[in-house]
Amino acid sequence: MLSTVQIVSWGVLYYAFAALQSSITADTGWSNVEVTGAFSLAQLCSGGAGIWVGRHIDAYGPRRVMTLASLVAIPGVAAVALAPNLAVFYLGWVLTGVAMAGTLYPPAFAALTHWGGTRRVRALTTLTLVAGLASTVFAPVASVLDDAIGWRAAYLMLLTGLVVVTVPLHWWGLGLPWHVDHVEHADGPTEDQRREQARARVGGVARSTPFVLLTLANALTGLAVFAVVINLVPMLVEQGMSRNLAAVALGLGGVGQVAGRLGYARFAAATSVTTRGVLVLAGVAVATAALALAPAAPALLIVLGMLLGLARGVYTLVHATAVTDRWGPASYGTLNGILSAPALVAAAVAPFAGAMLAKLLGSYANAFLVLAGVAGVAAVLMLGATPVDRRRGGPSAIRGDRR
Repeated sequence: MLSTVQIVSWGVLYYAFAALQSSITADTGWSNVEVTGAFSLAQLCSGGAGIWVGRHIDAYGPRRVMTLASLVAIPGVAAVALAPNLAVFYLGWVLTGVAMAGTLYPPAFAALTHWGGTRRVRALTTLTLVAGLASTVFAPVASVLDDAIGWRAAYLMLLTGLVVVTVPLHWWGLGLPWHVDHVEHADGPTEDQRREQARARVGGVARSTPFVLLTLANALTGLAVFAVVINLVPMLVEQGMSRNLAAVALGLGGVGQVAGRLGYARFAAATSVTTRGVLVLAGVAVATAALALAPAAPALLIVLGMLLGLARGVYTLVHATAVTDRWGPASYGTLNGILSAPALVAAAVAPFAGAMLAKLLGSYANAFLVLAGVAGVAAVLMLGATPVDRRRGGPSAIRGDRR
């Protein structure tokens, strides 16, 4: 169920914009900076709401908040599609951003981490394998709908799928029991004491140097990755591709994501937490730089886009398991919400930053080189993002955590 709603939610709320943004600017007369600024605002709202969503899921489970978020997406996307002016367009993206906080990866990861137990990595891998196809399916579909009926009607058509799929599946598919307290505490402290202990533990982890470095690394990676994703179509058009072929290339990046996730279990088993984090972020940097430096050959650019998608796909799982690999599953929703919030803020700035870099530097290729450098800095920060005790004795720091 979660895999199904993730592919639809990512496709409608996120990847459709990447395919439709050029048509939005051409039709409305709003500048590319103004349009991407609205999308960036949605990511900011998502990051802010995400911390509360994580705490709510830790306490009560995902059913109510994910269903409510699906409902909020309806007026949000409708306002985006029907906006008569820029103010309404921005309001629509504010609502859509709040919906993202309760429908995309972080709440789904929290649910599967809680329910998955020792099989959570397999569950997370399955989820991201399916959701990785969101760009493969929805970027070309959005582009075709845009050509046939225009971007506004395309958004409304996609919204129909969102209503039919996500709202009922979240409500009826997330009714499993949610046990807040671990078994070992059944005869121990009172509920208030356990909550206070959980708050103290969360505070201690969140203030630790490894967590701070991990948060910075994820934020820089989010900036680089999402600036590239949202600006990939205009970058490829700049290289001489048609818009439809560029949308297909963006979609094929989703195939690369799926390929990377298929091999994640073996990759995790063969590497330490630190090693795989550094390798994946370095891979993002190298693939981004390669896209910037490659000759304008469509086949080569598509292959490089798929390789970047592969690195991006593995990174999603590295991020999803970052908390449990280092500090265990307790308070996962809250800690992952704190970890994800700066990355979501960076993702919010990313579309605007990518467009501005391209404008300032004269081309999207030059902007991609700068973004490759940002990802390289994130790889360096990842070297210090694992607690010392885990490095020396934790099983997930020595070899991949198979839980």
